[in-house]
Amino acid sequence: MDLRAELLKSIWYAFTALDVEKSGKVSKSQLKVLSHNLYTVLCIPHDPVALEEHFRDDDDGPVSSQGYMPYLNKYILDKVEEGAFVKENFDELCWTLTAKKNYKPDRNGNGVVSHQDAFKLWCLFNFLSEDKYPLVMVPDEVEYLLKKICAAMNVELNSCELDDYLSQEPQGQGGLTVWQFLDMVNSGRFLRGIEQEAVSMAVEEVYQEVIEDVLKQGYLWKKGQLRRNWSERWFTLKPSVLSYYMSEERKEKKGSIALDKHCCVEVLPDRDGKRCMFCVKTSSRTYEMSASDTRQRQEWTLAIQTAIRLQAEGKKSLHKDLKQKRREQREQREQRKAAKEEETQRLKQLQEEKERKLQELELLKEAQRQAEILLQEEEQRRRQQHEEMQRTLEIQLQEAEQARASMQAEMVLKEAEAERQRKRILELEDMQERLQEALQQEVKARQDEESVRYAQARLLAEEEEKLKQLMKLKEEQEEYIIKTQREKQVLKQEMENKNKCLEEAQKQLEEVRVNRQRVDQDVMVSITSVPRPFTPRAPGDFPALTESPPHWGRPSSFGGTKLTLPGGFLSCAVHRHGVIQWLRWDKRVLPRGDSPGVQSNVGSGSVAQRKLRQASTNVKHWNVQMNRLMHPIGPGDKRTNVSGGGFAGYQPLLSRRDSSLKLKQKVEDKGSDPTRDNSKENVSNGGNSGVPPPPDADTMATEPAN
Repeated sequence: MDLRAELLKSIWYAFTALDVEKSGKVSKSQLKVLSHNLYTVLCIPHDPVALEEHFRDDDDGPVSSQGYMPYLNKYILDKVEEGAFVKENFDELCWTLTAKKNYKPDRNGNGVVSHQDAFKLWCLFNFLSEDKYPLVMVPDEVEYLLKKICAAMNVELNSCELDDYLSQEPQGQGGLTVWQFLDMVNSGRFLRGIEQEAVSMAVEEVYQEVIEDVLKQGYLWKKGQLRRNWSERWFTLKPSVLSYYMSEERKEKKGSIALDKHCCVEVLPDRDGKRCMFCVKTSSRTYEMSASDTRQRQEWTLAIQTAIRLQAEGKKSLHKDLKQKRREQREQREQRKAAKEEETQRLKQLQEEKERKLQELELLKEAQRQAEILLQEEEQRRRQQHEEMQRTLEIQLQEAEQARASMQAEMVLKEAEAERQRKRILELEDMQERLQEALQQEVKARQDEESVRYAQARLLAEEEEKLKQLMKLKEEQEEYIIKTQREKQVLKQEMENKNKCLEEAQKQLEEVRVNRQRVDQDVMVSITSVPRPFTPRAPGDFPALTESPPHWGRPSSFGGTKLTLPGGFLSCAVHRHGVIQWLRWDKRVLPRGDSPGVQSNVGSGSVAQRKLRQASTNVKHWNVQMNRLMHPIGPGDKRTNVSGGGFAGYQPLLSRRDSSLKLKQKVEDKGSDPTRDNSKENVSNGGNSGVPPPPDADTMATEPAN
């Protein structure tokens, strides 16, 4: 029996245990759990999606055993490696699943076997059962297993009582099921007066012998290789290895002896105070051992020779070989029995055939005599019938003629009716085709309607999402509009304040203009009122005049020398600049102390210079005041340089005012109010219309008096 067949038997019990309704099918969720557990106990890498992929065309309903077998073979059994897992754990998993549903021990505790012993009996049953489903064990194997258990307890099995029980018990498929077998053992009918502990030990011994392939086990004395001392060890013999442990619990393994066809076992004479000695020779070492008595030595040597023979024959299990031999003998007995029954049946059939033929011969003779009598009677009756038939035929001929005429008329009617039926059938077929087309169109329309309905639902969802976004944007716009209105009010208030400041600045500017005109007049008066006569010197006393004064606006007569005086000044700074230039020229032309006439006019010149210095100081003060008025200093600002022109500080004020007006215009543009744009432009133009353009920086520059 190969490994796949053994695993399939246990899996079959687990599958049938999951089939609660006994319909031969199991739900996919239960099969997933079963497959997961099988992956775990068989030490196979898990594949959770394989079951879904294998049954993707059969999503509805449970799966039958035939439908589960391809998946089981491909993804589980084909990947199993012998020796890579513990078979007892696998059997225990399948037993747990099937025992919950099928195994019903005595609840009063009167059962002969425990739950663990029932598991081992279940494993033994699977090993000895036939390779047919549902699994059954033939009576010969039942008797063999019970004899093994009784022999382990040194008890003899009552075969007659077993035969009576098997004859009374209903057997399906020619044997007992595992549950019938467990009920039979639990009944205590064949194990009367035996304690449960003894039964457990016997079941354990048989389990180790049959399932675990333990040919023999027990205590032996073994001689060490290095220290050469004797130690008592628990030996366990299997077909391929002889292992020894510290004790019979087999928790601490001390070593093992590998057996092959080249090994041999020999009996040794007694020495070193040890008796019943024997040795096992391998290709690398000789192991010396001592048994407790001669019988144990003989049993051990025979068992080891059996293991070596199995290795030489290439067999892995003794009981598998014995089971196969018993099966072959059983088949041979059945074949001989069938042949004997077939021969007996054939002879019986031949005897019956002979008797039947004699009876048929007698019957034939009697039938011949009866036939002659009947022939005569039949001849007379035939003559009479012939005459009557002739008369009847004449009458029937006449009736047939009449029936023929009526049948012809009826045939004409039937043909007309058949023609109408054919036309009706054609119409019905045509109508059926139209109905099928209409049905297909209706189905297509339903499908289109479903797709349109799905698209409408999706569009409604999108529209609802967009509506939510629009509502959110609307709330944000309302908040922004409220914020903008507040800023607009603040800007409007600032613009009104700046307009007021601008009006005040314009008023002050008008006052400054008036004052500047008045100062210009005073300067002109002061300049024109200073007399400076000029007496020309001799040509040899001073250098000739090679420079001419700057060309100014109006001519004037001053000291006999024609000078061009400034006129049409735009600002007092311009007047001051002109006066200073004229005085420079005057100093270069008329050096001080060159002639007595000039010295006589020093007093009048000093008065004019003092007035000029006073006018220059006044102009400086006016420029400072204009800069402060046109360029006020805010918190955190630095004072600008006032050494430039008088109106240099007026540009930042206008730039700040233009920037505030532009910001306000952007806010009002968002509100889409064109009338406010016009009013804003008017305010901007009106604010700049009353302010004259700033003068040139060169004309406004002030210089110190020389």
